[in-house]
Amino acid sequence: MPHPKEKSNAGDFRSLTVRNIRPTIADGADISLPLMAPVRQIFPSDRIDDIEGVTTEQLMAFAPLDLRGKRVAVTAGSRGIKGIVEILRATVGWLRNRGAEPFLVPAMGSHGAATADGQIEVLKKLGITEASVGAPIRSSMAVVELGTLGNGMKVYCDKLAFESDGIVVCNRIKPHTAFKGEIESGLVKMMVIGLGKHKGATAVHQLGFDHFDEVIPAAGGVFLAKAPILFGLGMVENAYGKVAAIKALSPERLMEGEADLLKYAKRIMGRIYVSAVDVLIVDEIGKDISGGGMDANVTGRSAWGLPGFDDAPPIQRIVVRDLTEATAGSSMGLGLADFTTRRCAEKIDLAVTYTNALTALALVPCKIPMIAASDRDALLLALKSAQRVPETGPRIVQISNTKDLEDIWVSEACLSDLSGRDDVAIMGGAQPFGFDDAGAMTPWPAN
Repeated sequence: MPHPKEKSNAGDFRSLTVRNIRPTIADGADISLPLMAPVRQIFPSDRIDDIEGVTTEQLMAFAPLDLRGKRVAVTAGSRGIKGIVEILRATVGWLRNRGAEPFLVPAMGSHGAATADGQIEVLKKLGITEASVGAPIRSSMAVVELGTLGNGMKVYCDKLAFESDGIVVCNRIKPHTAFKGEIESGLVKMMVIGLGKHKGATAVHQLGFDHFDEVIPAAGGVFLAKAPILFGLGMVENAYGKVAAIKALSPERLMEGEADLLKYAKRIMGRIYVSAVDVLIVDEIGKDISGGGMDANVTGRSAWGLPGFDDAPPIQRIVVRDLTEATAGSSMGLGLADFTTRRCAEKIDLAVTYTNALTALALVPCKIPMIAASDRDALLLALKSAQRVPETGPRIVQISNTKDLEDIWVSEACLSDLSGRDDVAIMGGAQPFGFDDAGAMTPWPAN
């Protein structure tokens, strides 16, 4: 396996070939599957429709800046953020209208196999291209050293961004999947880890997530003091994956403003309303869904086992059916599941996954859980291994992913939890699971 600081060249060890899995599990016939009902969960629906207009309006706070002839770097990350293309396009347009020469820099630590071309490819899969945003993308893994924290950790910045005349830090602000603090995942993390590239991301993660609540703000202070940060542009998504807030923040207010937006993000985020779950079926995971593949704020399973994720219901078993296409083979987060499918396992790109895991020093998320031949077998194995299942039947919840939680399916045993709530609607009668001849789950009918 390549050292994490080297370019990955895994050759024929890039992906898995899964063999010798029995097509069915022993005595699976004695496990009866419950009926499942479609449920719509209702979350706060704060939403911005005119994304480009609001972005431009926010940026007008910095109209006094003299940007004529200035080369301005705008950050673009690796997450699948709804509206990010529009936000970047509006930012680029606003900068051009003031005479600046904007360009995008990938700010994603070690993602894209920690290569310049790989990071451009990640952006392309997210729809972020020169044609879509109106500015060239300049990608490099070269960094400059900004300073050193009291604990000896060095802080790095993307060389192209540092040598520009100004940096616009653009990112979504949301709860982190591994730690809790006043500042979690957002603009400061985008600077310290995203613009830190592979070298900076490695330096931060070597301290462990249990130190992130202190290290991220401290390193962010070095960034704000030493790098040419023009301003930050933070956004918050609602539980429906729509942009709920866009806020431009001056360097002086960037940390305070991010902390306020994080509190707001936590208030409106999606969650599973069922009080306890025996088996959670997750149709897909990926880096475009969450930095952890699956959001620990939804599942309660954090890679480091740190406190602060008690808002999620207790879940006995998790089944992951597949990887998203945009995750490009990264299976980070799969190790927090209990079962997966052959289909999912054979899509894993080990080089991409291991590079990310070694950079983050998070080895649990890249592990491979028990592999079943099919969706049906994975579900039966999960049920067979669950403990203390109620006499009323197993409590099963099926979600598309941990980001899209509006329309879900729940077993009949969960309905008593949800009845009488004004933030839940039962959308139809209970129906049996459907599988094809190979054991793959057939799509549920539209609600």
